[in-house]
Amino acid sequence: MNTYDYVIVGAGSAGCVLAARLSENPDIRVALIEAGGPDTAQEIHIPAAFSQLFKSDLDWDLDTEPEPGLGGRRTYLPRGKVFGGSSSMNAMIYMRGNPADYDGWAAAGATGWSYADVLPYFRRAEDNERGEDAFHGTGGPLRVSDSRSNHPLAAAFVESAVRAGHKRNDDFNAESQFGVGPYQLTQRDGMRCSTAVAYLHPALQRPNLTVLSSTRAHRVLIGHGRATGVEISRDGAVEVIRAEQEVIVSAGVYESPKLLMLSGVGPAAALSAFGVDVVTDLPVGQGLQDHYMALLNFRTHIESLLTAASPENVALLQSEGRGPLTSNIGEAGGFFRSRDGIQAPDGQLHMAPVLFHQEGLGPVAEHGFALGPCVLAPTSRGHVTLRSPRPDAAPRIVHNYLTTDEDRDCIVNGVRIALDIAARAPLADAITGQYDVPDSDSGPDVLAWARKTGMTLFHPTSTCAIGSVVDPELRVLGVEALRVVDASVFPSVPRGNTNAPTVMAAEKAADLIKETAR
Repeated sequence: MNTYDYVIVGAGSAGCVLAARLSENPDIRVALIEAGGPDTAQEIHIPAAFSQLFKSDLDWDLDTEPEPGLGGRRTYLPRGKVFGGSSSMNAMIYMRGNPADYDGWAAAGATGWSYADVLPYFRRAEDNERGEDAFHGTGGPLRVSDSRSNHPLAAAFVESAVRAGHKRNDDFNAESQFGVGPYQLTQRDGMRCSTAVAYLHPALQRPNLTVLSSTRAHRVLIGHGRATGVEISRDGAVEVIRAEQEVIVSAGVYESPKLLMLSGVGPAAALSAFGVDVVTDLPVGQGLQDHYMALLNFRTHIESLLTAASPENVALLQSEGRGPLTSNIGEAGGFFRSRDGIQAPDGQLHMAPVLFHQEGLGPVAEHGFALGPCVLAPTSRGHVTLRSPRPDAAPRIVHNYLTTDEDRDCIVNGVRIALDIAARAPLADAITGQYDVPDSDSGPDVLAWARKTGMTLFHPTSTCAIGSVVDPELRVLGVEALRVVDASVFPSVPRGNTNAPTVMAAEKAADLIKETAR
């Protein structure tokens, strides 16, 4: 059968949620198209092993174009090419962002996306081991747990940060986001709880859900202003999957705009240059945002996660679901103001009890730890454009990291905050030397170092944003029966890790889709 009610492109963080929620109705036929395959690799499920997936066949392995704010340096952009998408290779931090993010979206025209509007969807998705309260839910598909690693270096970081004047915060998703503490994680019994694990796997046995894996989407078919299906290739053959109700693009922040542009939805002049017939002229691919992070690395005499894969730790993981192999790497962190006079945080710290350098690709041969401040509320915007009309060609990506004064000031001040924390006991007592830090804390030295060593925090958003490409119900402007549902619809990047907001958006979108079904 090649005809379904709904055809979803992308079995990532959003697509798995949609496939599960829409197929709850046995009378609805759902097809889920995924370029990758099943999430069977053990490195997916063992939390501390996620960086081993970088540049593997489970990674889209993208790169930016030469970045103007980084002296022309290209940066590496890992994205999951597997069931669960990037939720199968992320650091599993459960973070919603700040209420000001969503209230700002709503104030700018994204009706229905205020914090009060989205909080019920965060709670519906969640099964928090701490229990239910005004902010958290239980019984949802996505398990949210405290760390089963609790590395002593992470605890030392928190104590040093408190001594530096940051308050301790044990729940960044409750009353206040400010402060430092351990992160809650999307884990179940010490193992990764991706959206594939939480949503897709329980739905796979439903006869009304068809998953087409190792299948590339070429373009959305649009006739007379309406999306009617998706052209795909699998097993060497090109075919068409028809959608009687809607096509839903959930291919991610880089691939969703690429697919729309290949389908004739995007900037008219740019599409015409590639010989693509223009269906509707929209700023698809524009407005790209991300969190840029610069990681300070220090040597230490304390045993780090370098030895996490010992036979004893493997046995601990298997028997008790705890220990170093359950570490999500970024075990602790916090939120701060890089300057006075702002109400919401503009910086975030991640602390990893292991060396993490060269964009996560550098060798780890000695004990160390990393502190990574990031630009949490960037003012810079980038873009995603076509490289070629071929569907297997990677898009051109420019983030424009550190191209505004505000972003440059933020990363400099964030690095100084991290250096201040590292200079205080007990973390300072754990340091035996510098591995990769700026030459000094002067503005020019810090900025030069941040430009040379910084990296994505894996949080791209906003390339098909509400208000410019889709309406508040995530319907593509000017095209019937076509929606985009993933982090590309966010008007701006939330203040925090973006997987939980993506799950929330897909939960909300499932309700919006059901409400408009014929």
